[in-house]
Amino acid sequence: MTTHTHPHARPGPLSGPAEPAEALLVRLARLRERIAVLVDRRAAGDPTAEDPLRGLYLSEEAVRRYLAAPAGPVPAGVSEGEAPPDERDAGQVARLGLGELDTAILFLALAPDVDRSFEPLYGYLNDDVGRRRATVGLALDLCGVPAHRPGARARFHAGAPLTARGLLVVEEPERPFLTRSLRVPDRVVAHLLGDDTPDPDLAPHLHPLPPAPHGGPNPDDPDDPGGEAEFASFTGRLAAHLARPGPGTVYLRERREGEGAACAAAALRAAGFGALRFDGPDEQAAALVREARLGGHALLVAPLPADPGPLLRELTAAPDVPVLLADPRPYDPHWCSRDPLVLDAPHRRTGTLPAWSAALTAPADGRTGAPAEVPGFDLAATVAPYRLGGERLERAARAARDLAAFDGMPLTPGHVRLAARRQSASGLEKHARRIRPDVDWSDLVLPAAPLTQLHELALRARHRERVLGDWRLSAGGGRGRGVLGLFAGESGTGKTLSAEVVAAELGLDLYVVQLSSVVDKYVGETEKNLERIFTEADRTDAVLLFDEADAVFGKRSEVKDSHDRYANMESAYLLQRLESFDGIALLTTNLRANIDEAFTRRLDLVVDFPFPDAGQRLALWRHGLERVPTAEGTHAGLAPLAREFELAGGSIRSAVVTAAYLAAGRDGVVTPADLLEGARREYRKAGRLVPGEGSW
Repeated sequence: MTTHTHPHARPGPLSGPAEPAEALLVRLARLRERIAVLVDRRAAGDPTAEDPLRGLYLSEEAVRRYLAAPAGPVPAGVSEGEAPPDERDAGQVARLGLGELDTAILFLALAPDVDRSFEPLYGYLNDDVGRRRATVGLALDLCGVPAHRPGARARFHAGAPLTARGLLVVEEPERPFLTRSLRVPDRVVAHLLGDDTPDPDLAPHLHPLPPAPHGGPNPDDPDDPGGEAEFASFTGRLAAHLARPGPGTVYLRERREGEGAACAAAALRAAGFGALRFDGPDEQAAALVREARLGGHALLVAPLPADPGPLLRELTAAPDVPVLLADPRPYDPHWCSRDPLVLDAPHRRTGTLPAWSAALTAPADGRTGAPAEVPGFDLAATVAPYRLGGERLERAARAARDLAAFDGMPLTPGHVRLAARRQSASGLEKHARRIRPDVDWSDLVLPAAPLTQLHELALRARHRERVLGDWRLSAGGGRGRGVLGLFAGESGTGKTLSAEVVAAELGLDLYVVQLSSVVDKYVGETEKNLERIFTEADRTDAVLLFDEADAVFGKRSEVKDSHDRYANMESAYLLQRLESFDGIALLTTNLRANIDEAFTRRLDLVVDFPFPDAGQRLALWRHGLERVPTAEGTHAGLAPLAREFELAGGSIRSAVVTAAYLAAGRDGVVTPADLLEGARREYRKAGRLVPGEGSW
């Protein structure tokens, strides 16, 4: 075989091999052979084959040839799998809810889409060679129904079964009624030919159901800590409802994102339904309902769009299709005129230890693979702060195993925490600054009392579901299961650092609320901004920090003018919102007395950060110099420095940084003189008299 090279082709490796091009040429040659066979077969016996006006008109002789021609063999070269599949059974037509006349209209309308020989026949019968589809009048004639009967004409109205269910489109509304063309959507034709591939416009918005959990508490256990017994009872009743004829639409209000979808998925599995999970725009609602009817599926929509009214009106108008909706918002009767069955999805503990353990040890390569090794660390303590469930837990487990495989090491708590944090990515960054904690308990230099309280705060965050939920120690009244703490102390005593350490201990990100993005001069806007923050924090596994919280959580005052009244309204809103908060929030203040007592009562812990004494200041100086190169004898001189200069931890760190820059500027190491200069500068910044100026 001779290979021809383009005259401008570049020689060498860039020109590439010739085999793919040759294979493509062979394919095209075979296609030409098939086209030639098909042309010869259709031209055989055609009296108009040599007519130069062929295609512009149809003679009676040509029409009779079309009618008499038997179905010919498939042209040579058609590979297996390309032959049209067998026709579906009558049960599928019955599922579409069509009568005998509607079924006949449907099939004669789709005939040209399946067999092109119907096109010229329809053109002849329509007295117009250019109109190659069935028309309303032609369909009625072929069905033997007089065109003047109102019932027959009503089969093509917008509310008729064929058109209302998206099975038939009556086109060209500007033409007289009987000459309007009929078209069957491609998706319906494909379904009747055996193709169950979803509509391409719907496919990006269709997702699999949330997976059944790998593991969980035994629903028959009377001490079931995860709410599994209640969940199983509810889903059983919901499955029985769905199994009834015409169950209609069910609205599940969920307390936490994903609870309603998980409940709906469990009920659909128990009822034996196939289901389509949809999260697209309401413009595709009609196509979605049609897809459900074609496949005999139920529908699960979660979450709902911002304005669910148009979607609900379309879905509730199809009582023959089981529809399940899940959303955190309460159902609004204004959304549609046909109210669905409104239910509260049962609260179910997410992120339980059995679920995490099963997900992390599930086969890495599918159901038939070998289970992964059991984690060799305290998994319960690692996953306790996370409230992931369902799909997000499964994805976090897979991501953790992938991270461990990438590092070439066994699974560690760090892998699990990193993967879980990524599943908790939220919109909080619009209102708060995210900090990825890079500290631990060794970075804190505090007295025993506040240090013990910080450990207790982390313990509360880990075990709140058990204490407040399983042991039912929540106070009721719609109160949430959040953890709230107040850090009070002078500036620089370690409040923000302690918040970061607590977040690091829990394996969570720390979000520092930017007060500039919260406080607004317009009435009511501050509350709206805070509500966005609290709502996002409720659904996110993170620690929320309100730094300088007295700017927002200040004391209410006597109402003397409108400003006092609106300021008190903000405080009242915050008091109510903290009651229902489910996340972890920490507040810091320099003046504890400025915090309203009503806020203090709602706090789990109030941690006082005292000003460090001489011993603690010495420990802070030593901690700050741990990684800093120092001159010989520098550490020995820290005691008098700590004794003479009364500096908080933040100021001591700033003094060490100043000394380090002085040493780096002369390309040397930190000396006692550098540290003295750093301490003096901190005193001068604060406007204080420098002790022993020039004598130390």
